[in-house]
Amino acid sequence: MPRIDTLDLADYALPADVCARLLSPALVIYLDRVRDNLRTVLIHTGGPERWRPHIKTTKLPEIFAELARAGIRHFKCATTRELDQLLTSLEAEGIADSDVLLAYPVVGPAINDLESIAAHHPEAHISVLCEDLETVGALSERIGVFVDVNPGMHRTGIPLTERDTILKVAKAAGPHFRGVHFYDGHLHEDLSQRRAEAFACYDELLTLLDELVASGLSVLEVITSGTPTFRIALDHPGLSNLEATQHRVSPGTVVFHDQRSESENADLDLYPAALLFTRVVSRPSEGLVTCDAGAKSLSADAGDPAAVVLGRPGLVARPPSEEHLPLQVLHGAIPQRGDELLLVPRHVCTTVNLAEEVLLVENGRSLGTARVTARSHPLLASWKEREISTASQGQRLTPNGSTPRAGASGRGPV
Repeated sequence: MPRIDTLDLADYALPADVCARLLSPALVIYLDRVRDNLRTVLIHTGGPERWRPHIKTTKLPEIFAELARAGIRHFKCATTRELDQLLTSLEAEGIADSDVLLAYPVVGPAINDLESIAAHHPEAHISVLCEDLETVGALSERIGVFVDVNPGMHRTGIPLTERDTILKVAKAAGPHFRGVHFYDGHLHEDLSQRRAEAFACYDELLTLLDELVASGLSVLEVITSGTPTFRIALDHPGLSNLEATQHRVSPGTVVFHDQRSESENADLDLYPAALLFTRVVSRPSEGLVTCDAGAKSLSADAGDPAAVVLGRPGLVARPPSEEHLPLQVLHGAIPQRGDELLLVPRHVCTTVNLAEEVLLVENGRSLGTARVTARSHPLLASWKEREISTASQGQRLTPNGSTPRAGASGRGPV
């Protein structure tokens, strides 16, 4: 039986005085569970050197600090705001020479934004994905280049079969060529089939790496694998025995864990660490109750059910609307209006992005609130242009696009 179904609700209990003041829905992050997950993933990877976590999941300075304290120095991100917030947080931890890949194609003013952030963090090693010669030519010498190769996901990247194009882009980067990005996120089948298909992809990847090296290029790093396949990639003998190339996997969901990841990887031995606190607001019909965690607080992008109710297997989530999540009562006591529930999201990454603030909890006690500073996107490109005035309030926006608040992350007591 999956671990989520067997967790003790008491281990996730919130202090009564906090619940009495906590508006719902509210995202709650359990820092002790985050640290448990980090230790477990580092056991799976054999140490921090083979893990380049994607921080699209975490988005908080407090969690970036936990990653850094666990010894991780290599990261992936998807937006310039994530990049800026991550580098600022790492520097606050005394780490200026981190290595971050912006794992997203940059076009238009996003290139200017990337360059301005790199200029503001000169000691950091910053790279970006490229799949065309124009982007390579538009980058300064501050930015490293990973060639984005499409292994069959058909989302971004140069198709694996187009060897000439891959070689041209890599050579155009010259001394700034860092390596190959090979995201196999399309593989979600049952574990045995997923393993067979992933191994076939990695065999093709190794052939590509041999061809790049034979052409005179130095491939310093190859990056593969999100959460569904990272253990498979770590088991591939060819990727484990590269001599001049460092192989890293890049799962990010594993830091918080979620229901979808557990259904696909039941043996990861991870704990849900980011849960949505919600209350029952209605009993509209027999056998049905509604809580206040709709699609504006709980991501519905990964299908139904959008969440599971911790400690209440008899409650099954139906499709959410904007502010409502109906729960079918299959068995057990029928929740009363006002009852408090904890939801484990099906997809935690996009759920975190919906929250402006979270409640931090450690060992059953509240540490206060924290702002999700890396959520969403900045409006204007470049560090200077984002320092615009809000004339109506006489305020200035900080580089992350928010109004200044006390403390680095806005943490406050609860």
